[in-house]
This record gives sequence, C-alpha cells and structure tokens, in this order.
Amino acid sequence: MRIGILTSGGDCPGLNAVIRGIVLKGTEINDQEFVGFRGGWRGVVTSDLLELGRANVRGIAKEGGTILGTSRTNPFEGEGGPERIQANMQREGIDAIIAIGGEGTLAAAKRLTDAGLKIVGVPKTIDNDLDATDYTFGFDTAVQIATDAMDRLRTTGDSHSRCMVAEVMGRHVGWIALHSGMAAGAHAILIPEQKTTMEEVRGWVESANARGRSPLVVVAEGFTPGETDDPHSERGLDAFGRPRLGGIGERLAPMIEEMTGIETRATTLGHIQRGGVPSAYDRVLATRLGMAASDSVQDGAWGQMVALRGTEIVNVGFEEALGKLKTVPQARYDEAAQLFG
Repeated sequence: MRIGILTSGGDCPGLNAVIRGIVLKGTEINDQEFVGFRGGWRGVVTSDLLELGRANVRGIAKEGGTILGTSRTNPFEGEGGPERIQANMQREGIDAIIAIGGEGTLAAAKRLTDAGLKIVGVPKTIDNDLDATDYTFGFDTAVQIATDAMDRLRTTGDSHSRCMVAEVMGRHVGWIALHSGMAAGAHAILIPEQKTTMEEVRGWVESANARGRSPLVVVAEGFTPGETDDPHSERGLDAFGRPRLGGIGERLAPMIEEMTGIETRATTLGHIQRGGVPSAYDRVLATRLGMAASDSVQDGAWGQMVALRGTEIVNVGFEEALGKLKTVPQARYDEAAQLFG
C-alpha cells in the first residue's frame, strides 16, 4: 500500500517524530511505502510530493518543525475539492492519506472522508484542546518553553520592581497558560474559559506587590476581560476564516499600570513556543502516535484518528474529536486560583 503523509496547520515540536514513527513501522512491519505532501493540503491539491523511506527519516525525531513543510491551505478552496484530490491520488498511485494536524486539518479530513477518500488522522495542537485525546504532542514542549521564559521574566521583574505580563498561545483554551503559569508561580492566570474582570486582576497584582513580590501575570492570547466580548485581534483572518489572535498582553499592561501605579511590561512569546527541539515526552508520544497511525491504515480505520487515553493509544472517529473543544475545567482553574495574588 502506498500512503501519503501531510502536516498541516501550525507547526509544533514532535511533527518529525510522528513522520519517523509512521515510516519506520510502516516500512519495516506493515509492508507499506510512503510519500510526503509538501506544504500540507496545498501539496495534496498540487501533487507536490517527496518520497519517504527509512533513509529520509533518519535522526529527525529530535528535530523541531516538519521536514514536509506546512501551510494553512483549505483543500476545498481554489482548485481543490475531493474530486481533484482523488484524481491526484489515483495518478500518483496513492491509496490513502495520513493527515497530521489540529482542528482545522481534521475537519477538512472528515469532509474528505465523507466524500469517499481514505484518510487517517493524527492530532496535533500545542494548545491541547482536542477533546478526544488526553494530550497532544507539542504541548509539553510549549509549556516548558513558556515556563523557562517566565522564569527569566521573574528575574528582570524583581530587579526593577515591575509587574510582568507574559502572553502565551491559547486561542480558545488556557491549558498552556494554566500549566506554565502554575509552574512559574504566576500571581494571576487569565484564560479564555474564565471571564475575569480587571478589578480582580488589580487585586491579585496589588496583593503580590504588597508582599514585596514583583507580580507575574500570565495571559492566553484568546482571553477576553470581563468588560469585553471578543478576543484581541489585529491580524485579520486565516484561511479557515478564524481571527489571528495576539496582542492582549500589550493591551493589558498599560491598564494594569494605570490601575495599580506599578510599572508594567508585557512580553508576547508567540512562535517561540512552536520552535526548537521537542521534549523527551513529546518525542515518545509522537512516535507512538505515528506507529499507531500506520496500524490504523493497515486496519482500514478510515475517518478515525489515533488518540491518547490514559497511557494507551486508541482510535476515535473524527466526529468525536471535532465535537467540542477540551477546555480547562472549572475545578482545575479554581485549584490554580488558590495561589493567585
């Protein structure tokens, strides 16, 4: 069986480990051969291919990014669509596709599967917001990167007696903010799931300052203060019509300074969280998911993605993965909030 692999959407640490896991298990155990689509769904629509054998994936598990490249191309726009993709697959002798990506990628994969294409999915999102899997690779690395950055912000904040605001990724959910904020000892963690007012933020900042600490506020990019309705966005829309978020930290810093009289600075970590080598945990998880994806193709588990449940890798339908986002439960936030201020 000849299988095409793609990585689509935002890159994250661990993508290369997935590719390696798929190719090694597929070629050595399942008698499969592979090609990669360059640039995500764009490569599927344009038949931009790269042969993938064991030699092509040697040593890539420790590398960040993706050797296949990625994009946020919508496969249904322009010259795309299931008929075009099916014709390309037949011409290239490709029997099935393994799509590695997040919510947008898997939603497109579901539509194509419903149209008759043979597709298996691998979940990828550093936000850890897909409901059907306990963890996604890249999340652990992103949290560690954010925590390291906050540790550095704490030292400069202490030196100047400033309040430091650290903006991290998290469009709809606050998992990165929650985990990194708790790890770094943040005095306030602001996430999209919680409608927190600026008066509450003021109280936490002033409480920390009164104890002689330099306050650290962690905010997810999708956070909306209780006084507003929409997340901060200055960057237009992506290919799937979603706002490109960012800048809430820079918006909050002058508000905090005005309310408290404490000099405040903001830092947006942005794409730093996506870059660099994956953690050991992410390398292992990504490799296991890749190997399981090869088995799923062998079993004909079309319209399904591999997922982590507890410590086991299982298969779940695309519809289950896309049914709802995995948000931070109220109890988890309340637990962290006991340490604020």
